[in-house]
Amino acid sequence: MANKLSEMDFNQEISKDYLFKVLKNEARSIHIQDIMRGSNFLKEDVKFMPPQERDDIISRFTKALFVRIKNIKDDRSNYSGYVDSYKLQNFLKIQNENIKNSQSLDEKCFYIIARVVSTYTAFVKEEPIHPLGTRFPGGFTLRLVEGVYLCPVKDKQQDTPSALCRFCVSVQDKSVDEKHNP
Repeated sequence: MANKLSEMDFNQEISKDYLFKVLKNEARSIHIQDIMRGSNFLKEDVKFMPPQERDDIISRFTKALFVRIKNIKDDRSNYSGYVDSYKLQNFLKIQNENIKNSQSLDEKCFYIIARVVSTYTAFVKEEPIHPLGTRFPGGFTLRLVEGVYLCPVKDKQQDTPSALCRFCVSVQDKSVDEKHNP
């Protein structure tokens, strides 16, 4: 069994449970200092956003990173089914580029944590990459309606090369389109 995402063989079927065990192992190597560094990067990265959105993102994402890492470490579940190996490999390629191109240790910590958390969320749990309630420009939020995750920016991010939106289980929130194009 691979101990790290970088050691995985993408030329074979990958079960959710196997991927989860690899992620759990990676999560164990993430410490509170790494989360603090990642949080510092996030604060710096959003410093030019409007105050309400900035504060919400910092609070929500810092909590999400910390809670998700703890959840992964504490999760004793077994996950059935398989992931799309090709999709996972492309997802991790973007994540690894972000880590490689980091300009600081704080940024690198953020992307290492984000890689573990977002892989767990998108491929093991099959939940949106952004936490529920995430606010986006215009005051729109990611929400769950009748079992469907609705994202206000999904369609706008599909062609952005570094965006992970195309891997996310959420769908475009059509009510956002109706408010902008009545």
